[in-house]
Amino acid sequence: MLVRAITAPGLRRWCRGQRGAAAACFPLGRALLGVRGAEAAAFLQGLLTNDVTQLVAEGDAPPALYAHALNVQGRCLYDVILYRLHRSTAEEPHILLECDSSVLGSIQQHLKLYKIRRKVTISPCPDLSLWAVIPGDTSSLPKGAHQALLLTPDPRTEVMGWRLIAKKGADLSEIIPGSQVGDVQDYHRHRYKQGIPEGVKDLPPGVALPLESNLAFMNGISFTKGCYIGQELTARTHHMGVIRKRLLPVTFPGPLPPAGIPEGAEILTRAGKRAGKFRAGGGELGIALLRLAHLHEPLCIPLAGDRVELRATTPEWWPKGAAK
Repeated sequence: MLVRAITAPGLRRWCRGQRGAAAACFPLGRALLGVRGAEAAAFLQGLLTNDVTQLVAEGDAPPALYAHALNVQGRCLYDVILYRLHRSTAEEPHILLECDSSVLGSIQQHLKLYKIRRKVTISPCPDLSLWAVIPGDTSSLPKGAHQALLLTPDPRTEVMGWRLIAKKGADLSEIIPGSQVGDVQDYHRHRYKQGIPEGVKDLPPGVALPLESNLAFMNGISFTKGCYIGQELTARTHHMGVIRKRLLPVTFPGPLPPAGIPEGAEILTRAGKRAGKFRAGGGELGIALLRLAHLHEPLCIPLAGDRVELRATTPEWWPKGAAK
């Protein structure tokens, strides 16, 4: 490969002031699953929170959608991004489903359980590679390239850049000239800074609630589509308009314990009130489920007789007034 690698000090420092700079490409450990057939969109429509029929609609159909698959209690099982590979309504619908690679087998079983007699084939795509692309200047990215199967804006939020799907072994320097391959840990640090959950550590299956996980902020849910598994609790919560806890980016200003912060660690206020739980992180950055009432209070995590201080913030890309 003719692509240079990004090394320390990492994405945040690398991107600072990089107007017009080349894009950073991060290889993701996420899996891709092909869902193909005449009833592919209708099949996924009953299993996911977003309106999947958009991917097969006539006209200006979106190239990608974000969604969650929920259990019957309305809690998240899988966070997915869907990609439209067919080019027109005249072609057979072909949708790629991106998921956490650790749940590839279980999501296949989940889909096949509900497939019944649907005209749909479901198969993994081990010949494809998935990349996150964080551009220094979005205008420098091509809108398509012959080696890229798909190059599209991340459907969750603009701050997450682009998603690239290519054949394994494709030369990124030809798809995005001048691009640099980065350490995937810098990608995770970037999304933690932005408060973007991804995968089973950030969204524990059977535990995370979609609206507390900011699914609506990330364009991942339709409140006007038909029924889907887990819709009842989600719709009720939305119409009540009261969400007391949300996933928020957190930072640790002081030194961390050698073993780091354990996932699921309880977060307290200075007065000792329960404020939430730490989900996951990398270094001084992380993501936590916090009660909004304690957002601006001093927070800490009690560990081994000591207290580790942390600060929570609301991301700039959130809608105004969203943290109220």
